[in-house]
Amino acid sequence: MNSSVKVLVCVFLLIAFVIIGSIISVKMWSNSEEKIEVPENISIDRDMTLAQIAKQNEIPDPVMKKVFDVSKKEELQKKFSEFSLTVSEAENSLKKQIIFAAEEGAKDWKKILVKFVLWFIFLVLIFFLLRNNAIDSERRKWLYFVAVVIFGIFLGADPGPMGTVKDTIVLFGQVKIIFPPRLFAMTLFLITVVLANKFICSWGCQVGTLQDLNFRINRRKHEPIIPQFKLSFAFTNTVRIVFFIVFTAAAFIWAFDLVEEFDPFKIFKPATLAAYGIFFLGILFLLSIFVYRPWCHLFCPFGLLGWVLEKISIYKIKVNYRKCIACGNCAESCPSSVMEAILRRDRIIPDCFSCGTCVEVCPTNAISFDKGKRTKPPAGKFDEMNKK
Repeated sequence: MNSSVKVLVCVFLLIAFVIIGSIISVKMWSNSEEKIEVPENISIDRDMTLAQIAKQNEIPDPVMKKVFDVSKKEELQKKFSEFSLTVSEAENSLKKQIIFAAEEGAKDWKKILVKFVLWFIFLVLIFFLLRNNAIDSERRKWLYFVAVVIFGIFLGADPGPMGTVKDTIVLFGQVKIIFPPRLFAMTLFLITVVLANKFICSWGCQVGTLQDLNFRINRRKHEPIIPQFKLSFAFTNTVRIVFFIVFTAAAFIWAFDLVEEFDPFKIFKPATLAAYGIFFLGILFLLSIFVYRPWCHLFCPFGLLGWVLEKISIYKIKVNYRKCIACGNCAESCPSSVMEAILRRDRIIPDCFSCGTCVEVCPTNAISFDKGKRTKPPAGKFDEMNKK
């Protein structure tokens, strides 16, 4: 079996492992979530009691109590006409509150707490490994694999960095609701972006690490086995910005979730995938063998927001130009075009996923993951490199 075939077989086996493992994991966690159905229409008659309205529309009592501001169960025997709400106001309030309750009921809060604790431990470990140049090509693959298994297969698709942005926009666009726990999670994720350059995307995101692992399987150390391509950042970011605008417009104008049907995080919830979703994910993960993190660069709304905020990251990839010998190893080995932009400082810097490849390959230890501002290279620093 030649090397190219081995790469394709390994990626196929990895995806199969993710799908089978996720099916088992979903069944294991399924009893931990409370399912609350959201009715399309709510039927209300002014002569009905609150209890009758609740029974006819299958609305939980706590929702009724909150909307009508009553505390005792006996008060649900009051007629709707005794309250100041109009039928339209009551329908809207009930629907919003049911959606809010459904959001809460769909979460396994213990699992989510475990996930955030493990994220914290794992990202702190990665931070110290990266700071000490202790991540080589083989260890990097294993760390990505661990991230996929823990944060994807075992702990599931939710929460994930992308979902905090996507679902916040969609829910607000549809019913003008912001779900505070999701907003809190998004804030924590964004803090990691600012503290350490895009760290949650780099090492904690289930889909990001799976794409990265696919890409690294197609490398022997830092040399591609099957040819790999670096897409222009001008192209990828233009696509991502346009997609974000269209996605947001669809949520606010038509109350439509453009991502839902082909959400790549659903690979960790395989039963929820439709045929076209399976087809899209197949193309996406096949493409990730040849192109670095295609979903992150082309579509991810959190990726776009993270790219903006990483400009003020405290810890980031930096170059010491006194040690740098302009050999170009870092730019050549970097899976995307970001290291060349960081090295030369002559263009907009694309997304940096803090993978540490540049730190690993630098022969003079001129590159580090450190705090502070990046400096610009001395004039003519890369003249000889340009002639190569």
